[in-house]
Amino acid sequence: MTDEYYMRQALNEAQRAYEEGEVPVGAVIVMNNRIIARGYNQVEKLNDATAHAEMIAVTSAFSHLGGKYLPDAAIYITVEPCLMCAGALYWSKIGKIVFGAPDEKNGSISKPPYRDHPTATPFHPKTIVVRGVLQDECARLMKSFFRSRR
Repeated sequence: MTDEYYMRQALNEAQRAYEEGEVPVGAVIVMNNRIIARGYNQVEKLNDATAHAEMIAVTSAFSHLGGKYLPDAAIYITVEPCLMCAGALYWSKIGKIVFGAPDEKNGSISKPPYRDHPTATPFHPKTIVVRGVLQDECARLMKSFFRSRR
């Protein structure tokens, strides 16, 4: 399976969020070429500012594995993680982070200091970061959501 395949799975989760009136961000966590956790934004549904797609997926993965670290896992997220989610991903020691669209407003690496130092990230030092997978599709879903709200 490819990064594009798993990002399409994350886009399916983002579509669920969109259909429920949530900001359309989706995430899947993969280990050994198998999806072990899924998540989509549920901030409004749960009335919880921390109910981001990544947080839900990471919590589900911990539960599935019975552990608190994910060094052999990859997370696919439709939009660049915010600082809160970056912190959770840091502490999970996840092996790989793949995201679609950048988020200049709320993203963890599109703003200083990380924006100005492309090799630096707020993630664990061993974490591989891949940016821009299916970026146009991920961005299009977000733009469509916010356009429909105006």
